[in-house]
Amino acid sequence: MMSLPALFRLRFPNPPSRMSFTNTTISTSQHRPRGYLYTACLTYPLYRRLGAIMNYDALVETVVDGGYLPEFLLRQGIRSQLRQRIELIKSTSLADSYETKMKYVDLLRSRPIAVETAAANEQHYEVGTGVLSACLGPRMKYSCCLYPKGTETLAQAEIAMLESYVEKAQVKDGMRIFDLGCGWGSLSLYLAEVLPKSQVTAFSNSRTQKEYIDSQAKAKGLTNLEVVTGDIATYDFRGTKLEEKFDRVMSIELFEHMKNYELLLAKVSTLLKPSGKLFVHYFAHKNSPYDFESGWMTTHFFTGGTMPSADLLHFFQRDLRLERQWWVSGTHYAKTCEDWLSKMNASKKQIWPHLEETYGKTDTAKWFYRWQVFYLACAELFAWNGGEEWGVCHYLFEKPARS
Repeated sequence: MMSLPALFRLRFPNPPSRMSFTNTTISTSQHRPRGYLYTACLTYPLYRRLGAIMNYDALVETVVDGGYLPEFLLRQGIRSQLRQRIELIKSTSLADSYETKMKYVDLLRSRPIAVETAAANEQHYEVGTGVLSACLGPRMKYSCCLYPKGTETLAQAEIAMLESYVEKAQVKDGMRIFDLGCGWGSLSLYLAEVLPKSQVTAFSNSRTQKEYIDSQAKAKGLTNLEVVTGDIATYDFRGTKLEEKFDRVMSIELFEHMKNYELLLAKVSTLLKPSGKLFVHYFAHKNSPYDFESGWMTTHFFTGGTMPSADLLHFFQRDLRLERQWWVSGTHYAKTCEDWLSKMNASKKQIWPHLEETYGKTDTAKWFYRWQVFYLACAELFAWNGGEEWGVCHYLFEKPARS
């Protein structure tokens, strides 16, 4: 999940010299009144004085963590930063574009499989299940959903995307399937339900996720699903019961947390039988790959993350061969994030104790606002340019048969 862009150093454009806002408060008693800081942070002279004594990131941190800005101003700031990001990655020529991309490919090859894995786990995958269940759909799909008609509910959109995976990956009942980076088990549980003759192995580095998936499998009476925990960056499948046992490996929004795709795909190939296939879903920029290096989003939600380009995996075919690729418009992810945000806002009382348990009582309000801004930022990112700038890529690779 998720990812998303460094990109967002979330700086807000200077407001006009005359600006005032109506005093407003939040009904929940734990939240502070917002109105006094609308004026303090957004009236031009004081904004200038604050900027002189605080760097922009510190100012943004203060404003976001306090929940002081209304949604329309947050969106304005995010869009401003997206324009800056596009200018930053824009190439002057096609030759320049390929030169930059090949340097990035070489950089990835020089790196370990992943960096900052502990931070990524803490930011997303060891978060209390109750925090995510208050935002996600009933399948707990923490990745882009699909809205073919545009009128689907979140629950329907979860199923629509899961169905598309089965079709694109050419999955058949009776296969052995490995779900790499399984999250809260949306794909694994779905496959185990609709393909009862298949054997599904879910792989996660999160204790929280394993506990949740195991409990759901037990409640549903599923006996064809096993959860294995480990770190994909260091786990060696060779010589284990998992080596070359799988007809399909499926990976949904894991690759954005990885760096060295050559080493990662080599590891995946050890799981697949000859002629087995890998299906990958990741979010991407249409042309330009980049790292999440600094800024609000990187610090709080995507430390060590990668924004791949739509064609990035084309350059890593040493062990697996690309068969097919699809582009899913970013509008689907934008709608997903808007639905998550709406559900979160409607579930404030439900989510509050889980935020308190995860982050501590003194930081509960701060993290409520941070999650709000995270979903807002992702929604605005994927909606940009009608979903044609950032979106989702689906890949299908095959392991060559032995000659």
